[in-house]
Amino acid sequence: MKDQIRDFLQYLVVERGLSRNTIDSYRRDLSQYALYLTKVDQITEPDQITRSSILSYLHHLKDTGKASATLARNIASIRSFHQFLLREKMCTQDPSVHIETPKADRKLPKVLSTDEVEALLEAPSGSDAFAQRDKAMMELLYATGMRVTELVDLNLADAHLEMGFIQCRGKGNKERIIPLGKIAQTSVERYLSSGRNELRRGKKTEALFLNHHGNRLSRQGFWKLLKQLAQKANIQKELTPHTLRHSFATHLLENGADLRAVQEMLGHADISTTQIYTHVTKKRLKDVYSAFHPRA
Repeated sequence: MKDQIRDFLQYLVVERGLSRNTIDSYRRDLSQYALYLTKVDQITEPDQITRSSILSYLHHLKDTGKASATLARNIASIRSFHQFLLREKMCTQDPSVHIETPKADRKLPKVLSTDEVEALLEAPSGSDAFAQRDKAMMELLYATGMRVTELVDLNLADAHLEMGFIQCRGKGNKERIIPLGKIAQTSVERYLSSGRNELRRGKKTEALFLNHHGNRLSRQGFWKLLKQLAQKANIQKELTPHTLRHSFATHLLENGADLRAVQEMLGHADISTTQIYTHVTKKRLKDVYSAFHPRA
């Protein structure tokens, strides 16, 4: 089924315009799916796949300890793949049509306190080019709630500093404009005035944030940097690149921001995705009440 999967991924790129990370996720899911069907059921053609085949694969994923969110994502990938095959007349039936998607466990996102955020933002110390870059990136992430992919994909033309906003491209290549605070604005301006030119090493590039080779910083590069800064800031919590995004949304809502405005800034298509942060703020209110009310 390698040829059919390749055609499907090409369709997602050309006609759906999905992001690189989403395409990689589909590729991973479908490659594992095809490998299982080939090894276990000796299935090599899409028309040989039955509903039982798919259920067997899903049971296999569950038995290996995959979370319900992972199962739901795999079902979505498999369903989209079979719908594509049927639409393109590469097979005569869709065995995924009556497969039910399990309800994903909605875990509350982990967030940093304002003190922890302050410590993390102050961790890039010094005046060299790397310190300027790191400070600008961390301030920008917390100021805008951008995804890390959106951050590293930023170009010079996306930073409208005089007008106080950043233009970024999110999931599905959708563009959005996010206001920028004075501190983040100053940090980015400082990096652009000297640090970036030093990192650029004479290369011509539109990328806003550069690595030590003068090329665009990667997600993996940022991930390594974040771990170093978290250690320097003495943050004991589990920290991921998404933690600052979660903290951005939670702190805004705690300070009275409108849910719709937060949805717009985060680039969520559905407001129900943003509403998870209201549960976080309610939980923290309960914790504060329990800790400090004399009759709690």
